[in-house]
Amino acid sequence: MGKFIFRLILFAFIALAVSVWFKTFRFSSRQLQVEPISELSLNDSLANRFARALKYPTISSGNWVDTSAFRRMDTLLQKQFPLAHKQLDFERVNEFSRIYRWPGTDALLDPVLLIAHLDVVPADSVAWTEGPFSGTVKDGYIWGRGALDDKLSAWALLESVEKLLQEGFQPERSIYLAFGHDEETSGAMGAGSIAARFKEEGRQFAFVLDEGLVILENALDGLDKPVAMIGIAEKGICNYNLIVQLEEGGHAMMPPPETAVGILSAAIDKLQKNPFPPEIDGAVSHFFDYVGPEMSLFQKTVIANRWLTESLLISNLEKDPAANALLRTTIAPTMLRGGVRSNVLPTKATAKVNVRILPGQTIESVRDHFQAVMDDPRVKVQLDTSISYNNPSGISEVDVFGFQLIQRTCLEIYPEVVVAPSLVIGYTDSRQYQDLSDQIYRFCPVQIDRSDLTRIHGIDERLAVDDYLNLIRFYHQLIRESGK
Repeated sequence: MGKFIFRLILFAFIALAVSVWFKTFRFSSRQLQVEPISELSLNDSLANRFARALKYPTISSGNWVDTSAFRRMDTLLQKQFPLAHKQLDFERVNEFSRIYRWPGTDALLDPVLLIAHLDVVPADSVAWTEGPFSGTVKDGYIWGRGALDDKLSAWALLESVEKLLQEGFQPERSIYLAFGHDEETSGAMGAGSIAARFKEEGRQFAFVLDEGLVILENALDGLDKPVAMIGIAEKGICNYNLIVQLEEGGHAMMPPPETAVGILSAAIDKLQKNPFPPEIDGAVSHFFDYVGPEMSLFQKTVIANRWLTESLLISNLEKDPAANALLRTTIAPTMLRGGVRSNVLPTKATAKVNVRILPGQTIESVRDHFQAVMDDPRVKVQLDTSISYNNPSGISEVDVFGFQLIQRTCLEIYPEVVVAPSLVIGYTDSRQYQDLSDQIYRFCPVQIDRSDLTRIHGIDERLAVDDYLNLIRFYHQLIRESGK
């Protein structure tokens, strides 16, 4: 009997080893075989042209935009890109947003929509190496608010269009550019109004490309190459207000067993100790399918056999806040309010919780999770409707024209990268265009290190001059090849 059990265990082990080897062996590369193209000759002076755009504090915050800055930047745009404003159909939307239409030669082909936003978040200039609105080119970098988010996309797109017009190029497929002016708040007046305009026209696009993910160096242990991450979906977003309202307050010298603040604190503690379960699915699963075959043998084996190793993979990824955000709906208590004086028991305490929702879940399922975890009827869960909220986007396909064109173009400009679909954990203007195309991608092909991610909305936002020029080259090639 003992020998039989030993042989059974040995057989099971061998079968498991064979299965793991077989899956690893079949886990083949999904990278396209692409020949790099000859580098488009561009003058470094283009960096100075872009830097001038960063001098304008086109800030959007709450319901406010700096109208003077937008008007001055409008003059700069028309001065720097005369052919685009003369030869393309140009339209302003709500004064500060913009649409450019470049008709193609084949009206039967659905057009392409390339989008960006012109507004930026506020900046405290005290800690900056170069002023946030100095528009400085120094030490090989372009410094200023908007260098990474997202004036770079708008300027690089217009530079590529201007150059193509100079070359006498005519697209086969119509090209649309759409630049919003309030993405950093709601996007309603900018991208929302532009999308509504397109819907009225009955417009449908072959694909939409917006900002989103980047080419990231040192992205994963076991992968030496930078990863060009193309967002095929983005998480939803909402804020929930947690409200505790008691009938009586009183003096703090005679406290009851529980106060409004204590009840609310206990509820928040339960939420943080019981996060949403992690999962590797959808866009994140696609990401590992693309990067896994390019990694070292051990990591490749782990990723190829997720049916066996998923819990190990998740436990490792959860240690990194950025990676953890890819795996689950995240909960972040961000604001607390309660009480008027230290010796007065408050009758009301409130908290605001920011939630980023994984595809497959909804705003409603988040509320249900909150109520089940807190399990306290005294804590009311109320959706904050004073700011924008959205369910997660759909997941765009990868074996289609749009993704493959972006992938091929990226490899033509950056031959040493690994291209992979992924999930955007923030939100972009692309959510406004979901009814206009089944293929929506979120990718800004500039190469940065992980340490540079904190510069987005942070201190010392900057972009390498070489990366800006490569961004122009990317859009130039993408538009040239978009008719195929």
